[in-house]
Amino acid sequence: MNKRTDIEVIINNKRYTLRGYESEEYLQKVATYINNKYAEFKKQDFYRSLDTEMRNVLMNINIADDFFKLKKQEQQIEAESDKKSEEIFDLKHEIILLQTKLESAQNELAATKSEYLEEQKKVIRLETELNESRKNR
Repeated sequence: MNKRTDIEVIINNKRYTLRGYESEEYLQKVATYINNKYAEFKKQDFYRSLDTEMRNVLMNINIADDFFKLKKQEQQIEAESDKKSEEIFDLKHEIILLQTKLESAQNELAATKSEYLEEQKKVIRLETELNESRKNR
C-alpha cells in the first residue's frame, strides 16, 4: 500500500496542505491545474463582478466540464482502439487465409512441376524410341 503524502501548495494565493496516497508531483500537478483555472477566470471581466460563492460554483462547473470532455474523449479513443483491434484481428485472419491459399498454390505448383518433369521424361523416352525405330528400319 502506498504511504500517505502531505504536501503544502498554494492555490489562488492561499496555502493549503494536500494529503493523499498519490505522489507529491501528482498533488502539485492538481494544484497547478486549479491555479491555471483561477488564472483563466481572472482574465474575464465578468468574473470580478461575481461573489465568492458564484466564483466557486463557476470553477466547479468548469472543472466538471473539463472532466466530462476528457471522459468523452477517452470513450472515443477506446472506441477507436476497439475498432482498430477488430481491424487487426480481421487482417490477421485474412493473412492466415492467404497463407493457406499460398501454401496450397505452392503445393499445386510443386505437383504440376513434378507432373511436367514426368511428362518431359516420357517425351524424351518416346523421342529416343522413335529415333531407335527409325535407325532399325
